[in-house]
Amino acid sequence: MIGYNAVQVFVAPQAVAGNWLRLQHKGTEMVAVVKADAYGHGLIPVAQALARVGARRFAVGTVAEGVMLREALPGAQIIALLGIQDVSDAVACRDYGIVPLVTHAGQWPLVRRAAAAAARPLAVILKFDTGMARLGFAWEAVAHVVEALRAAPMLRPVAVFSHLATADDPEAADFVAEQTMRLTAIQAALAAVGFSLPASLANSAALVAHPAAHFQWQRPGIALYGANPLAGTAWEDRCPPLISAMTVTAPILQVRDIAPGVSVSYGRTFRASRPMRIAIVAAGYADAYSRGLSAKAAMVVGGVRAPVLGRVCMQMTAVDVTHCPSVRPGDRAYLLGGPGEAAITADELAAWWGTIPYEVFCLLGMNPRTLV
Repeated sequence: MIGYNAVQVFVAPQAVAGNWLRLQHKGTEMVAVVKADAYGHGLIPVAQALARVGARRFAVGTVAEGVMLREALPGAQIIALLGIQDVSDAVACRDYGIVPLVTHAGQWPLVRRAAAAAARPLAVILKFDTGMARLGFAWEAVAHVVEALRAAPMLRPVAVFSHLATADDPEAADFVAEQTMRLTAIQAALAAVGFSLPASLANSAALVAHPAAHFQWQRPGIALYGANPLAGTAWEDRCPPLISAMTVTAPILQVRDIAPGVSVSYGRTFRASRPMRIAIVAAGYADAYSRGLSAKAAMVVGGVRAPVLGRVCMQMTAVDVTHCPSVRPGDRAYLLGGPGEAAITADELAAWWGTIPYEVFCLLGMNPRTLV
């Protein structure tokens, strides 16, 4: 077979399942968020592992993801967070029993037509904007939503959702309380006219830090994959210890010794101040190892940290292995994870990158994956 994938992603679905169990006591009824290919970890194996430990509700991003998941989990409730975008989405929700979010008035005709062709009512979830200014009906527009529901008895609302904007920031707890108050009012207004629905607002951070925002369903996402949603804040210890589910490695192509004054990589942004040994790792920005990590990040080589030297290239990155004399070409460098205490966490890599663990997982997870 011709072909060589240098960067390899190793995913442990059982670690995701273990994190679910660690978080379970924090909530009441949890919805596993597996959108965007389970944050780069692999939709089907992750969802199946979660189902084995009791998860029964799953939130995907697109309806297309929901169709893929339905084939693997025929009995689960599958929720499409982005809702119905066109007629094909509507038909898929009807045919595969996927529950779409309805977020704006333009979606009513699509869900009505799909429901009219079904032998049973079409389940939907109502999405309200309580402060994110993203998807959702205006929180003051409950009366209009009720009117639309009454005009479409073939639709069966099963829940009401909103989304928190600042749950991971202890300094912004007041806004979490404000959004909680708004969803409470929406839920009460719907109940007053005959639509008594469970509500869901809490993401991973709110699950562990804002019990008043729990409502009836909670939606853990990033925490399932081993990242503490409150890392680096005063509330970091409110999250139970979690297990990282993703490890990313790449092979070392060459090891070379350089003398003082020798520059490394494009732009000569790094020059050796002493005799050094460097390793050239087969990973770069073409593999989603960002150029923004230049001279900031580290990899794990030979069980210890090896700082990135100079600029990250398209498919190669130089690291300092002066303190790793046994390193040879063909050895593996760890971009994420690694053995023992030297392991690089998603939070660390995100900080060097200038981003968040969500992006780290989603981008690196696009490389070839192996289940472990």
